[in-house]
Amino acid sequence: MLNQSVLALGQKRSTIRELFEFGNQRAAVVGRENVFDFSIGNPNVPAPDAVKEAIFDILNAEDPAVTHGYTSAQGADFVRQAIADDLNRRFGTAYGPNNLYMTVGAAAALSICFKALTCAPTDEFLVLAPYFPEYLVFIRDGAGATPVVVPPRIADFQIDFDALAARINERTRAVVVNSPNNPSGTVYSEETIRQLAALLTEKSEAYGHPIYIISDEPYRELVYGDETVPFIPQVYPNTLVCYSYSKSLSLPGERIGYVLVPGEIVDFAETYAAVCGAGRVLGYVNAPSLFQRVAARCTGMTADLSVYARNRDLLYKSLIEMGYSCVKPTGAFYIFPQTLEADDRAFSERAKQYDLLVVPGSDFGAPGHMRISYCVKTETIERALPIFERLAKDYGVK
Repeated sequence: MLNQSVLALGQKRSTIRELFEFGNQRAAVVGRENVFDFSIGNPNVPAPDAVKEAIFDILNAEDPAVTHGYTSAQGADFVRQAIADDLNRRFGTAYGPNNLYMTVGAAAALSICFKALTCAPTDEFLVLAPYFPEYLVFIRDGAGATPVVVPPRIADFQIDFDALAARINERTRAVVVNSPNNPSGTVYSEETIRQLAALLTEKSEAYGHPIYIISDEPYRELVYGDETVPFIPQVYPNTLVCYSYSKSLSLPGERIGYVLVPGEIVDFAETYAAVCGAGRVLGYVNAPSLFQRVAARCTGMTADLSVYARNRDLLYKSLIEMGYSCVKPTGAFYIFPQTLEADDRAFSERAKQYDLLVVPGSDFGAPGHMRISYCVKTETIERALPIFERLAKDYGVK
């Protein structure tokens, strides 16, 4: 007898991964250049030169038994200190190494937080749509808790506070915030975050226990123009921050990130210990040793993100001109237009006939939309635009 929930997960990949694998299969038939794969958020800009320099320097200068050996479970002290110093410089905080727990990317950080906060299967985590689909897996199958989806505010993808307030109850453990957002590219405004903090403070007092924010922040640095991302712990102390260097440093496959536990959080010592214990239960042992060291040297840096801004501007302007409806993204590297028929899965299947791969919005809790990941070469977008236009004409748009 096998665990049926994990068996089901293993037998069927996520829609994003299914599209990605379909693209690989089609590339073998028609050529990679003829498959327009906008399915997966795999950064296409190279990591900063400082990353390569750090890797070579570390490998050449340090004892391999140290470089590749175990670290403390929560991460090497000097690594956590370096990251704390960077956060303090950027946000005016006073963090130290014991506010940080190094993780195997943001997915591990999230899984650890859900596990640390779950006391019973009836515990609920509120997920704001549109959302990253794996949240539901991490909450339900990983932590054994209950995900509750809050419908999106389609007009601008800020939080629908009426819908959120209606779903908060005595079983609510946390609200998951992802800003800049995957898949919409929306950045929650300062006003939105302050309104969220006020609501959760009120509800926490009403139910006699803290309702946390779990802030998923792998796209923090990916913003455009004058857009800024509020640092939520400064507004709401009961916040756990989950960060990854996958996007900022273009290192998605190296799996390095952290959980930040602010000192101002309720019952700090116990909360930090629960994060450490959750990492132990989930078997992470410690985050990758070499890339802990790389993160320590390169934290606060970014890859050349200007290509994403150029891609966003080209794609948004073109889609609007073709008759698509879309909220302009202000962060991340995704755009989330409405599909040209109500059935977004049917639209995605129709696009596949042109080897154009877009992810149905239903997977993100927002039916009638499609996610386009534009962390690709600008040339790929330029060559895909005629296909988007052909689709529009197929549907009788303009």
